[in-house]
Amino acid sequence: MKTKEKVEYWINKYPHLRDDDNRLCSNIWNEEIKKYIITKESSYKDFLRLYSLGRLTAATSIRRARAKLQEENPEYRGKKYKYRKTKIQDEYKKEYGYKVNK
Repeated sequence: MKTKEKVEYWINKYPHLRDDDNRLCSNIWNEEIKKYIITKESSYKDFLRLYSLGRLTAATSIRRARAKLQEENPEYRGKKYKYRKTKIQDEYKKEYGYKVNK
């Protein structure tokens, strides 16, 4: 399953993950880890080994896939989306001397 499909599955199943990349990554990694190790007997070293070998989806890829899905599909946007896209962007534009459109 591709990263975008994984992200779409999880944000549909649990809408609160639309605003929390850390939890979204954790859910995806939890499913991926089950393919390689027995969860009850695993340790953080197992996670680090799998992540370093590229067996787990990179956090940056998950975040980018979530952002792209939310950009293209308004129904996937979380409660914080509008805040991130307006208020924070306007603050950065002012800080760097760009014109702020209102």
